[in-house]
Amino acid sequence: MPAREGSPGANTVHQHGPGAPQLDAAATVFALLADPTRLHLVWLLARGEADVTTLTTASGAARTAVSQHLAKLRLAGLVQARKEGRHMVYALRDGHLRRLVEGALQHADHQVTGAPQHV
Repeated sequence: MPAREGSPGANTVHQHGPGAPQLDAAATVFALLADPTRLHLVWLLARGEADVTTLTTASGAARTAVSQHLAKLRLAGLVQARKEGRHMVYALRDGHLRRLVEGALQHADHQVTGAPQHV
């Protein structure tokens, strides 16, 4: 279980640099987000909870593909699901992933549009 802010070990990465476990975990997240459909799904979930039908419509991907991508994201612990009636509703597990995706897409927007990068 990761250390909570303010608890011992919470700032280990900031104080000592990342260790192999942190680098491996981060690389796994980046590998999962390297797929444009998964990245889009995470971006959509950063806006709020959604079921497969909503995510399928919003992403334009096939329902089976959306379900498979969500299963991978869930298995990796990046999203969580809860049953609501006959539907599974998905949500991001924490704000770190939301900020990571928003930052990556803002960076990409600067690259695509030619807007100056932030320093």
